[in-house]
Amino acid sequence: MTRFLGSARGALAVVTLAAGAVGATALAVGSAASGPLTIEIRIHYSHYEPSMVTMPAGRPVTFVIRNDDPIDHEWIVGDAALHERHRTGTEPYHNSRPTEISIDALTTKRTTITFAAPTTLTYICHLPGHEAYGMVGTLVVAAP
Repeated sequence: MTRFLGSARGALAVVTLAAGAVGATALAVGSAASGPLTIEIRIHYSHYEPSMVTMPAGRPVTFVIRNDDPIDHEWIVGDAALHERHRTGTEPYHNSRPTEISIDALTTKRTTITFAAPTTLTYICHLPGHEAYGMVGTLVVAAP
């Protein structure tokens, strides 16, 4: 049994080295085809980095939102009508929907979303003044 585990480790090392030789882009595509995707978004100086992300339709994607700012923020994904409701809404805190989360200062939140069909949406922080300051991003859901 020990010999089999040693062989499995050797095979894993060969796969890892081969994947590294092919390149990080190919590795990310290979991972995407076989398991859940992860997209990281950083909040810094009241801006999203990156301000545009693409994800495949029909696939669960876990967004890791890291707030490096010393103030709270939101990450709300939706169409123009949803954002208009949030601009005039009164919800002080979000976490009941995977597309609407609040991220306290200097914390990280995770949320998993699956969009069934291709579309283009925006993500915005609707706390007072944040959208006007430029806290807006684009989420492209592409055909698989």
